Amino acid sequence: MAGRLYIPQLDLTRLLPELCQETPLLTGANVAPRRTLTHIRREADRACTRPVFWGLTPAWLTVLDHAPHCARAESLDARPMFREAFGARRCLVPVGGVYLWKMQPRFKQPFLVTRIDRAPLLLAGIWCRYHTTLVEHTDSMALVTVPTNDFLAPLGDRLPALIAADDAQRWLDPETPTETARTLLRPAPRELLGAFPVSRRVNDPNNQDPACAHPTGPMLRWNEQET
Repeated sequence: MAGRLYIPQLDLTRLLPELCQETPLLTGANVAPRRTLTHIRREADRACTRPVFWGLTPAWLTVLDHAPHCARAESLDARPMFREAFGARRCLVPVGGVYLWKMQPRFKQPFLVTRIDRAPLLLAGIWCRYHTTLVEHTDSMALVTVPTNDFLAPLGDRLPALIAADDAQRWLDPETPTETARTLLRPAPRELLGAFPVSRRVNDPNNQDPACAHPTGPMLRWNEQET
């Protein structure tokens, strides 16, 4: 499950040339749920950046700690709060990587999962709007997760679904049928992602220094010749 994100400065216009960046990218070396981050959603037929609370918070939710920060792709239709957002309000969260923790005999070793070429990742998400007054509102989101591929499975059983830049508009467009959008939710190809160990400082979400994302060992990457 994705419980922590690495969000450095990213050149999103190279990835999505038509993107309207009306708000700056919120960055962080160790971004935890219940924080504000930047997501990309469709507004007036354009993909735009907007700040959003990480934890899906519909109007009827009374306990903020119960706001889910992730939703399983396989069960998006099982809960109304996921089903309605999946059909009408899909989004993307641009990141540099996702932290996972591998069980060791005496502790959990954190790893940062990134693209092999360290290019940005677009994570699939769904969002909702909660009106606090007639003119004020709060937007919130959850990441959509899928099973990890067999190469990364030793680090964790799930990761956010990755949406390719070429598929971004299809994912964001509410006119895209959910059956089509669902086909985009699949484990990442083994050759796309790698993972390297990082400092256990990342275990504490109060630690936000860049050292949280620095490698402490070589990157693990899939090698077809070794299979």
